[in-house]
Amino acid sequence: MSRFWSPLVHRLTPYVPGEQPRIANLIKLNTNELPYGPSPRALAALRAAADDTLRLYPDPEALALRTALGQRVGLDAAHVFVGNGSDEVLAHAFQAFFSHGEPVLFADVTYSFYKVYCGLYSLPYRLVPLDDGMRVQVEDYAGPCGGVVLANPNAPTGMALDLDTIRRLLEQHPDRVVLVDEAYVDFGAQSAAGLVREYPNLLVVQTFSKSRALAGLRVGFAYGQPELIEGLTRIKDSFNSYPLDRLAQAGALASVEDEVWLAQCVERVIDSRERLSAGLVEHGFDVLPSCANFVYTRHPNREAAELAARLREKAIIVRHLKGERTEAWLRITVGTDAQCQALLDALREILHRNS
Repeated sequence: MSRFWSPLVHRLTPYVPGEQPRIANLIKLNTNELPYGPSPRALAALRAAADDTLRLYPDPEALALRTALGQRVGLDAAHVFVGNGSDEVLAHAFQAFFSHGEPVLFADVTYSFYKVYCGLYSLPYRLVPLDDGMRVQVEDYAGPCGGVVLANPNAPTGMALDLDTIRRLLEQHPDRVVLVDEAYVDFGAQSAAGLVREYPNLLVVQTFSKSRALAGLRVGFAYGQPELIEGLTRIKDSFNSYPLDRLAQAGALASVEDEVWLAQCVERVIDSRERLSAGLVEHGFDVLPSCANFVYTRHPNREAAELAARLREKAIIVRHLKGERTEAWLRITVGTDAQCQALLDALREILHRNS
């Protein structure tokens, strides 16, 4: 606390990111990073861009990257916004679209940064409970609101909705922005980007941090009709006209152009996820069906906090989120097959020793 802080700073409860510990021989399965490196083409582009041109400002419009991202889904650059990680894109969207005096709606178990954005921008919000199976029921989002935010696949559950369900949500709120946060969409869910031309109230946010293994580069983007993109741009240019540096734009563009690498990498993660889920079930865990690069799991006879602590003693880090509905669960990032097997072996030892 400080007497120099503004009232806003005093009342903020900041987001707490996943731990980045410094532990020797660590198996890090807590922050949903990809276990494989980025596209070789992206790495080559980054190296090539690290030259004398770094003395120059980057393209403030990131036009080449926006054009390439639009082409992937049949849109032009006017339908694409880019920012410094999807967290920045989300923050701009909350500020641009949700100040209507009515509560923003999002799930009670979802990405916890949404509540932080509401606190930062003094936006009212209402948590919409997941059902008993930890699923989103879009009928529960009916009624007046300032906007809707839906993580699809949801985090931390990994469960996803189909496009017909997304359509129903969009049609429930034709005069409010429905933001679909697709950070994990490449791992098995259906993207709503193809609905952008049809629905002027749809904003789809994605990231390079997960399936493209560029979490360290910090690049996020959004698809929406031009008037939504203009709204985001007005916020950006009132905050930071150059959010993506020259290296980020070069690496991200090369990554977009390497679709073969993306498909191969995603397939490896999905195969590992299915083996990890089956192994957890064999050990007596409940595992939710995941369309992400992580699984959400609980053991009926073991406390999740204890399991996380015991795994940490073995230099394996998973994510345990405190809260009434999340206390019993662990979120486990899908690592390499060797890392997943090490996790399963450690859990077998822990469960056997305590049985």
